[in-house]
Amino acid sequence: MEEQLIFAWAMIFCIAIAPVYGEYYSKTVTPSSKVEKVTNLHFFLHDTLSGENPSAVLVARANLTRKDHSPVPFGSLFAIDDPLRVGPEPTSKIIGNAQGLYLSSSQDASKFTIVLYADFAFTTGKFKGSSFSVFSRNPVTEAKREVAIVGGRGRFRMARGFAHIKTSYFNATTGDAILDYKVTLYHY
Repeated sequence: MEEQLIFAWAMIFCIAIAPVYGEYYSKTVTPSSKVEKVTNLHFFLHDTLSGENPSAVLVARANLTRKDHSPVPFGSLFAIDDPLRVGPEPTSKIIGNAQGLYLSSSQDASKFTIVLYADFAFTTGKFKGSSFSVFSRNPVTEAKREVAIVGGRGRFRMARGFAHIKTSYFNATTGDAILDYKVTLYHY
């Protein structure tokens, strides 16, 4: 019994004084001599809230004390899977889709604003498999507006930039919209 106690104390002592080897590792890499690229894109996003096959659906709606009959009342959260098309016509070629969320963030309906997070992915053409991400305030009632591009993947890895948006079509009753996107991406 005494031998076991001595052995236990010896083990505790060894564990207590065992050196801990750990080190912080970091490595700074000088960027390659690749020159930053600029890519300009032009396409149309078709956001459909109505009909049998909507591309945007209400996920949550605030419990409002007053009746708001707008298709996108303040505090409403929508999930989107909007087609990106080469033109404003509903029959124009699909080149990708925008998936994400937008939140109606303006209490004043006359200054309708959303906060948009979406990944704009391309499914055809030379940018197939690439995407860029938008996370920005979008003041929808302004004729021309700008949103921030905060990242990307594929050919747009590490992208930053902006998109100018114009509303080509908007139905105030249904909330359906067609948006003209002119995008400038800076990437490597």
